[in-house]
Amino acid sequence: MSEVLQTTTVTASDAHLLAQTVIAVREAASALRERFGDVVPYRTREELMSALAGNDDTALDILRPALTRLRPDAGWVEDELDGGALPPGEWWVVDPAEGNVNHLHALPEWAVTATLVRENRPVLTVVHVPLTGETYTALAGGGAHLDGRPLRVSPTTDLGLGLVATSQARPDEDEQVVRRVGSSITAMLFDALVVRTAVPATLHLLNVAAGRIDAFWQFAGARADLLPGALLVTEAGGSISDAEGRPWTPRSESFLAAAPGVHAQAVSTLSL
Repeated sequence: MSEVLQTTTVTASDAHLLAQTVIAVREAASALRERFGDVVPYRTREELMSALAGNDDTALDILRPALTRLRPDAGWVEDELDGGALPPGEWWVVDPAEGNVNHLHALPEWAVTATLVRENRPVLTVVHVPLTGETYTALAGGGAHLDGRPLRVSPTTDLGLGLVATSQARPDEDEQVVRRVGSSITAMLFDALVVRTAVPATLHLLNVAAGRIDAFWQFAGARADLLPGALLVTEAGGSISDAEGRPWTPRSESFLAAAPGVHAQAVSTLSL
């Protein structure tokens, strides 16, 4: 198991805190749902960034005060694109519009996420997908659930029969990372049954936790992209590492989440 996802101290009130976080995330997602519809036009990078910020602000106006009331002393990660370790203590890691570009293009793959991190280990996470009405939750040591039903990763043991997924490199990503993404997709096209490539990462990881997808990998990536799904997959019985099979932390340069039966095979494929 990943160093960052080993058992942490979960208080008796964390289950109640999870339930209250669900309420806040669903409310924020509902506000974003009201903004969803036609494709939002933009002609410049500045117009794109303004539209993205409008969605973020709509959700954050609900999430920030609600989550701050729940944990007044917890820090707040301001930039959902940040990576690396957090300072000591509790932190809210939030992606107010995960898959924001999809939202602007009237595509259905977007969500709202909130994860509480304690001493650099995720304690609880909530992901709500408004267009399906699904709410995914995980509590460290308490399992992963979809609308209250337990989640379990796939029993697949043959990567050649597996459905795998990755996210594309982010805009303005380092050229070396972009080339590594391309090479990894080519390798998986040879070794897996089907390869899916899309954003956002969180929705792929939901599918790994639910047993619909057998493995997901990504190079680079941000805390807000990976922490929610990492906790969900771990609590659903999945394996988490970097692409070389080493323990994953937010400092890692790659990420792999897989059903245990195909994890080693995926590492072999990705170790380019």
